[in-house]
Amino acid sequence: MRRAHANQSYSFQPHSPVEEENEQMTDQLKDKIGALRSLCIEMGTEVKYHNKLLTDINDDMEHSRGFLGKTMDRVLRLGKGSHNYHLVYLFLFCIFVFFLLWIILKFR
Repeated sequence: MRRAHANQSYSFQPHSPVEEENEQMTDQLKDKIGALRSLCIEMGTEVKYHNKLLTDINDDMEHSRGFLGKTMDRVLRLGKGSHNYHLVYLFLFCIFVFFLLWIILKFR
C-alpha cells in the first residue's frame, strides 16, 4: 500500500501563524461559549420565575372564578324571587336620572 507524501515528514512548528490563529480563534470560541452558557442559565432562571408567576395567576383566577360563580348564583336566585319589580324600578330610576342630567347639561 502506498502512502501519500511518504517522503515528506511532518515537522511540528509550535509558533506557526496558523497555530497562533487557531489558538486565538479557540480562545474566542471559548469566550463565546461561556457567554452563551451564562445567558442560557439566566434564561432558564427567568423561565422558572415566570412559570411560577403564571401558576400563581392561574390559582388566583381559579379562586376568583369560584367566588364569582357563587355570586352569580346568588344574583340569579334573587332574580327568580318575588323581588323582580324592585330591579325594574331601580333600572327605570337610573334611566330617569341620566335623562334629567342630559337635559340639564344640554340647556345650560
